[in-house]
Amino acid sequence: MLVCVVPEDFAEVLEDYTKQGFRVIALAHRRLESKLTWHKVQNVNRDQMEANMEFLGLIIMQNKLKAETSGVLEDLRRAHIRTVMVTGDNLLTAISVARDCGMIPPQDQVIIADALPPKDGQAAKITWRYADNPSKHVGKAPCLEEVEINLEDVRHTHKPQDQYHFAMSGKSFAVITEHFQDLLQKLVLRGTVFARMAPDQKTELIEALQSVDYFVGMCGDGANDCGALKRAHGGISLSELEASVASPFTSRTPNISCVPSLIREGRAALITSFCVFKFMALYSIIQYVSVTLLYSILSNLGDFQFLFIDIAIILLIVFTMSLNPAWKELVSRCPPSGLISGPLLFSVLTQILICLGFQTIAFLWVRHQAWYHIWTPQSDACNSSLSANLGPEHNSSEERDVHNIKNYENTSLFYVSSFQYLIVAIVFSKGKPFRQPSYKNWPFVVSCIGLYIFLFFIMFYPVSAIDEFLEIVCVPFEWRITLFFIIIVNAAMSVLVETLVLDVVLWKLVFSRDKQGGYGATHAAPTTQGGIDLWGAKCLSWLCCRRRKVPKARYMHLAQELSVDPDWPPKPTTTTEAKPPLPGNPPENGSSYQIMADS
Repeated sequence: MLVCVVPEDFAEVLEDYTKQGFRVIALAHRRLESKLTWHKVQNVNRDQMEANMEFLGLIIMQNKLKAETSGVLEDLRRAHIRTVMVTGDNLLTAISVARDCGMIPPQDQVIIADALPPKDGQAAKITWRYADNPSKHVGKAPCLEEVEINLEDVRHTHKPQDQYHFAMSGKSFAVITEHFQDLLQKLVLRGTVFARMAPDQKTELIEALQSVDYFVGMCGDGANDCGALKRAHGGISLSELEASVASPFTSRTPNISCVPSLIREGRAALITSFCVFKFMALYSIIQYVSVTLLYSILSNLGDFQFLFIDIAIILLIVFTMSLNPAWKELVSRCPPSGLISGPLLFSVLTQILICLGFQTIAFLWVRHQAWYHIWTPQSDACNSSLSANLGPEHNSSEERDVHNIKNYENTSLFYVSSFQYLIVAIVFSKGKPFRQPSYKNWPFVVSCIGLYIFLFFIMFYPVSAIDEFLEIVCVPFEWRITLFFIIIVNAAMSVLVETLVLDVVLWKLVFSRDKQGGYGATHAAPTTQGGIDLWGAKCLSWLCCRRRKVPKARYMHLAQELSVDPDWPPKPTTTTEAKPPLPGNPPENGSSYQIMADS
């Protein structure tokens, strides 16, 4: 207790320093009785020991932001990744630091939720108040520049009531968690600063964010963060001591610059997994189509053809196509989160149809050539004059192809399908925005170039030893040119569908998550081209996604509800009071509340 010796302006001075972002420690002392020995002092209750103390003063400390912090938070903001501060510091200090580092923009309002538990028969209540006047911080914004503002942009900007953040202390968070369960999800949707938080409260906050379908990453550097680091979807420890035991990732760099790097690497790894999965799926389907078409004429691929495809092509491509490093920047576009997703299924199905179509064309077209007939060693299309000079006794002694492997259909499909493996590998091995371009993956580039050279060589310059080993037959040079054009058109269609139709049209207009809204998205005014894209998005969404009216994520659904709620956010002149549930009629979400205006 410091009743008589505390200055009257103590609260004002403390608030002034904490609003500036300083850490404040109060000093006080008390002279103990002489009969208290060292061992007796150890057993004295802390409340008794700290009673009737004499106030000495305040220690003001400044913990400056690290140079990397503001830049990292700006990168996360541009990527539409929401950031939340969970700290043990004073609430006003935390709000000041959040403004200084850019976590809270200068023009945004901060609403503090002061929650009080039930007392003397009164219900728990929350008092709402502004932390400060946002206009005071406009001058502190770093790197302000003159920009030209299009008047058409004004009507597309956020309304003032949408630019707010909630802040609360650990005591208020505990009261809200216990008595305002149905209000908690609404608060975490816009909660940015949580101060004076105990270790278990940090874990509860992670769980509250996950309850509205957020994917939560936690970055901490102390033993107090162990529970939250373990509970989050991805935990990053900045310390190699206690926190590193509970965290899946440990950074040797003692700042948050590792967060964007980890996200970029994770997205690149996810896209790489999808690329390899799609390639292996297409590899199986391409080979299945080739075998099915050959079965129709009682033929098949040869043993060494299978061996060449599986080892020389597939094994080499799979090992090298996954070596693309992560993209150097963190982008706002999110990769697909599962194998059963629109972009991935569209990509696989369209490539299957393209490969099926061109193999079928080659299979049927070769049978309509003027030189086509059932192949025998004497009736080779490249050596048709040989059969006229050989007698029937030579034909009868020639070894026959009992498995019907050597024929024109087999050879044509082998050439086309071999190139198709390389085409889909290149098409699926995407670079930006999640991975570095494929041309920087030198093992993959060298492998593809080497395989292309070899396949073109054996197709245009047949070598008898290689043809005999792979069990392929010689075809006229004109048909090789025809196969070459079939392969070129196949490659052009695959690239066109994957890059233009999927990446540009469908992803931007249908599959893009940015069109679904949600907290953290930056909505800019559409340009003329943007207006066309938006109109196209509405048309394609109506055609392709008519059943996805309601967002799947809980936080998006809440954001839509709150955007049309006239009583949200609570005004600083109001108090939210918990209402006890009626007997036999418990509230749907575990609690109930009413908003009352202050008198």
